[in-house]
Amino acid sequence: MHFGLSEEQQLIVDTTRAFVEKELYPHELEVERTGHLRRELIEEIKAKAISAGLYAANMPADVGGAGLDTLTWLLYEKELGRANYALHWTCVARPSNILLAGTPEQREKYLFPCIRGEKSDCLAMTEPGAGSDLRGMKASAVQDGSDWVLNGTKHFISHADIADFAIVFMASGEEESARGKRKKITAFFVDKGTPGFTVRDGYRNVSHRGYTNSVLEFDDCRLPASQVLGDVHKGFEVANSWLGATRLQVGATCLGRAERALGHAIDYAAQRQQFGQQIGKFQGVSFKLADMATELKAAELMVMEAGWKYDQGTVTDQDMAMAKLKATEMLAFVADEAIQIHGGMGLMDDLPLERIWRDARVERIWEGTSEIQRHIISRALLRAVGG
Repeated sequence: MHFGLSEEQQLIVDTTRAFVEKELYPHELEVERTGHLRRELIEEIKAKAISAGLYAANMPADVGGAGLDTLTWLLYEKELGRANYALHWTCVARPSNILLAGTPEQREKYLFPCIRGEKSDCLAMTEPGAGSDLRGMKASAVQDGSDWVLNGTKHFISHADIADFAIVFMASGEEESARGKRKKITAFFVDKGTPGFTVRDGYRNVSHRGYTNSVLEFDDCRLPASQVLGDVHKGFEVANSWLGATRLQVGATCLGRAERALGHAIDYAAQRQQFGQQIGKFQGVSFKLADMATELKAAELMVMEAGWKYDQGTVTDQDMAMAKLKATEMLAFVADEAIQIHGGMGLMDDLPLERIWRDARVERIWEGTSEIQRHIISRALLRAVGG
């Protein structure tokens, strides 16, 4: 493995960081204090992101994206991750890769408009009674002639309030397995405005202000067969095939925020005077900086190695689970220590540290909790010896 960045990768890192600092940082305080991301601001930044070539950069070149390999994409995500989540995710959108699984007609209707910035998507899996246990979902899709009828509720659905359509996973039947009956899952495209489909306000969230979640309700929502994404009853396979790297994306954005927090801590430790000297000269502070930097380096190596292996076709679920687990728990540690070094000022919203600290909490929950990641890792270790 070569650890240096290519000239192209360095250019992408520099371009993305410059965009984040110039176009996103200035609006962070507004979003944090109001909890709202203005529509006109979204459109303004979106236009600049498209012009800079940063919009939908996760998509392959043959469909109009930047065609980044996984490792380069993670470097790009790391830089975007420095900013308020609502700003970088909503204004510099990365459409879900699962759109690539659509038919040619579905690509024309959903994928290409998302890449051009004309539409946006949201992904709906989680239910009030089924979070990490997707096979336990109760929301259902029943075939009625050539149509499908959807019923049930999804919640914690990110940015569904501004999305033009949802990619919804529904229980569409049952099958026998070694552990008894389990749900078959089918994925559907559901457009806003479809009769029987309602988007309601979600919950107020301590993390990622301005980045909303919604409750999706389906009440005899009728869809034609053309709205099925992938094969009937194969929604789980579609998700596993196209959504695997999202854990690495979470890890990469955590790296960016941790690096920003560490930078503030280093600067403050070098400038703040107490007892006649810089506080960074006290071991109680300097050792914190050393531990923060070491944890950040370890997490970065794990995320980037997993991204590199993804491109080689050798990545395992264990690799991605380890990377996600380490990066998210590292961010919580670094954010907390950065605030401790700043003392009371670290909790004031004049600095981004209290936001980074709050935002860090959700990272250990979404895209698979830390407990789920540990389960994946431990099962892989035990399976190797017949456990």
